[in-house]
Amino acid sequence: MSERIQYGWGESSLGRFLVATSEQGVVYLEFEDTHSVGRLRERFPDALLEEGGQVTSELAEALGRLVDHPELGHEIALDLRGTDFQKAVWTMVREIPPGQTTNYGALAAKLGTRDARDVTDAIASNSIAVLVPCHRVIKKDGSISGYRWGVRRKKALLERERRLASDRPV
Repeated sequence: MSERIQYGWGESSLGRFLVATSEQGVVYLEFEDTHSVGRLRERFPDALLEEGGQVTSELAEALGRLVDHPELGHEIALDLRGTDFQKAVWTMVREIPPGQTTNYGALAAKLGTRDARDVTDAIASNSIAVLVPCHRVIKKDGSISGYRWGVRRKKALLERERRLASDRPV
């Protein structure tokens, strides 16, 4: 019997997104400008994909709010799928507080590798946007590098989080 994954569409100020869940939690959250499930099918070729459902609809609404209002925080269960190294990178990325950033080399050093390209590859393979906040990882010189869902989105997410952090009392 194949795995059952439910999916639904959501909207945010950064565009339309597709969210998918397994029994354990969110397995996929990607901005999808084409309104296609093609990449979801590629990611889970053996899964039974089902659109809709009340839980998926409510989750999509909550995620749309979270994208636009990172101050809301979240307690959304995730089902991270990847190698042990990728999961280690994603876990570290999730520990970066909103409004703060780190760089690829710093993450590599924490993981005991000198090659930041391994970290870059792990970040590039993340299929859970925003909830695994890879947008908080930038170049060593402080500049913004690529982002799977577009540099424009990365800049917008970082700016929202910086604004939020600067508004907090010290």
